[in-house]
Amino acid sequence: MAEAFDNPIRAHEHIPALVDAAGQAPAAIPGLVSAIYKDAPAPLRTQLLECLLRPVGPLAIVTIAAGAFAHLLYRLRLHGVPVTMDDAAGVSSEHVLELARYVAQASPETMLRIGSLIASSPIGVATVAGTALLAALGAWRRRAREASAS
Repeated sequence: MAEAFDNPIRAHEHIPALVDAAGQAPAAIPGLVSAIYKDAPAPLRTQLLECLLRPVGPLAIVTIAAGAFAHLLYRLRLHGVPVTMDDAAGVSSEHVLELARYVAQASPETMLRIGSLIASSPIGVATVAGTALLAALGAWRRRAREASAS
């Protein structure tokens, strides 16, 4: 699916394949979040991690991505984990992929918050993965509304 977004002019043709009609976060969204994280500047990486870690509890924080986020356990608060730029520098896009997969299952609404975060970042929107993520999240939101209205 990643090669589907190599051509930004034709990327929109693949958006329907990203959207799950059942209202669950589509499987491709964590991969797009990981791709954005890989190319993002440090401040956006920090914001992405804070958003993704917000719904994660203590057990998950030490087990996701083979414990890659365990060092953040002592900072866990009721409404998330404060993340520094140094923390973000030590987290790979593969770690973010595992985290995003977990969050997509445990808290799908968090993935919609990531869409807002990307939309507010000029760099996030400028990437092909960012554009594809926003389009997929928009289509997912529309399908979820249509399903709840029926």
